[in-house]
Amino acid sequence: MSKHYSLIIALWLGCISYLASSIVIVNANPFRSAQENETDQKLDQIKKEISQQKTTIKQVNSQRNKLEQQLKQSDLAISTVVKKLAITQQQLAKTQSTLASLEQQQIKLLAQKQQQEELLAKQLRAAYSSGNHDYIKLLLNQENPAKVQRSVTYYQYLNNARIAEIDQFKNTITQLHQVKVEQMEEAQKLQQLKQEQTDQQQQFSQQKKAREQTIAKLNKQLLNSQQKLNKLEQEEANLKAALARIAKLSQQEASLNGLSQLKRKLSWPVKGKIRRSFGSSKQGYLKWKGVLLSAPVGKQVTTIHNGTVLFSDWLKGYGLVTVVDHGDGYMSLYGHNQALLKSVGDRVETGEPIALVGQSGGQNQSGLYFEIRHNGQAVNPKLWCR
Repeated sequence: MSKHYSLIIALWLGCISYLASSIVIVNANPFRSAQENETDQKLDQIKKEISQQKTTIKQVNSQRNKLEQQLKQSDLAISTVVKKLAITQQQLAKTQSTLASLEQQQIKLLAQKQQQEELLAKQLRAAYSSGNHDYIKLLLNQENPAKVQRSVTYYQYLNNARIAEIDQFKNTITQLHQVKVEQMEEAQKLQQLKQEQTDQQQQFSQQKKAREQTIAKLNKQLLNSQQKLNKLEQEEANLKAALARIAKLSQQEASLNGLSQLKRKLSWPVKGKIRRSFGSSKQGYLKWKGVLLSAPVGKQVTTIHNGTVLFSDWLKGYGLVTVVDHGDGYMSLYGHNQALLKSVGDRVETGEPIALVGQSGGQNQSGLYFEIRHNGQAVNPKLWCR
């Protein structure tokens, strides 16, 4: 009896255990399904945010490209205005020199006019005092014909001399009038040139202000360090691509001897403190491929050695750039200029001005970026320049 009871109890407990486990299993399935749904929702949300972020990045890149184009146009506009200002300044100097010369000529003519007036006045007084009495007496005096002839000749000579003095006086008056006319014309020209210079300076100020605003917008978008790093990598790639294109043209300049024999013998393109050295850290793992020299805006940039201009244009990240081929695989690069003075194909001699120092390409400070490359590889400029 007890055995049967025990068996019944065991069977009953087993059923309870089975039912309990069944309940747990049945209840677990709905719980896992809800968790999976929640995960899927989170995944969808993340994908949506990623898509939105990509769209934002695309928009930022598009805006940045537009700003960089504005910066390029601003740099080029400033370069044009600077050239016009330089030409106007030369014209002003020439006009002022002409005016100074005309003033000296006027002083000389006035002195000459005064002398002629005094001489004519003296002759007129003498003629008035003597009148024609002596001459008439000579004509009536027939006792000494030879003396009469000499006196007549003397009076004719004196009269001709007076006529010549009068003609010379008239000529002086004419010249003096012409000088005054030229002075008025040159003065008007000078005033016009000064007005042009004022207009050009105002235009320069406007372009400079627009450039600064563009740079401010651009810098605001590039606050993220990764964006800056990507930008620098792209700029370096652009520079390498440009130099690669230039290298093809360089093969046509076999007559140039290069720089291999000129180590420690070349002069720097501008005199100034080295603000960034070759090989120093630039951004992240990037290194400076050249040197950044401190120099004021407008200072002349001179080529380190004779050669041929292979590139003279705006380059992203480096502003207005000139590249000179020196032959034998050697090239020198001059960046961040305010104005470029040479064109592609121009031959330049050692120490010849090729650009003006600036801060194009988005720089906050004026200065010259300078590189020397051999067969496309950047080398330390300090090994060549002293």
